[in-house]
Amino acid sequence: MSSADEEAGAGRRKRSDARRNAQIVLDAAATVFARAGVDAPVRDIAAEAGVGMGTVYRHFPTRPDLVVAVFRHQVDGLAAETVAAQAPEEALRSWVARFTDFLVTKHGLAEALHSDQAGFESLHAEFVDRLVPVLGELLQAGVDAGRFRADVRPLDLMISIGNLCIGAGTFPDYRARHMVDVLLAGLSVQPGGGED
Repeated sequence: MSSADEEAGAGRRKRSDARRNAQIVLDAAATVFARAGVDAPVRDIAAEAGVGMGTVYRHFPTRPDLVVAVFRHQVDGLAAETVAAQAPEEALRSWVARFTDFLVTKHGLAEALHSDQAGFESLHAEFVDRLVPVLGELLQAGVDAGRFRADVRPLDLMISIGNLCIGAGTFPDYRARHMVDVLLAGLSVQPGGGED
């Protein structure tokens, strides 16, 4: 093998390692943001990721960079959801649980971007455009299986979940996940096949 081939291989490994480190940081930041908000110290994110603070700053030099990257990372994960592997109720509950965690980060996004209202609105539009169709597929799978009522639009459900999550950061005793579970229970077709 020539030295040029060895250098090319080393370069690919470094890029692969860098992508993996960025992914680890994003996963850790999403966890920390869901637990402590977007103002959580970078040292907490680095500790969660098992990397040094320099690694976090190398990939995401500013907090807005990191928050926006986490936002997009979470949207990518939610948009990639598939409905085939689980029963409709399980698939929807799993997706909504992840979506609820995502909303905690999203509510802090406006603060992290400060005066960049146009940037925030653009990201919000991207999130709606990408996630409403996924939620629609999850709902339709339940309708097709005779498990969910057919009169609920995905955008309405998404907005309802968002509204139920708003108080989570303000009221420590507020049980957003419980209220979302109550909302999801209302999707079920009642015994005898009727809808309320």
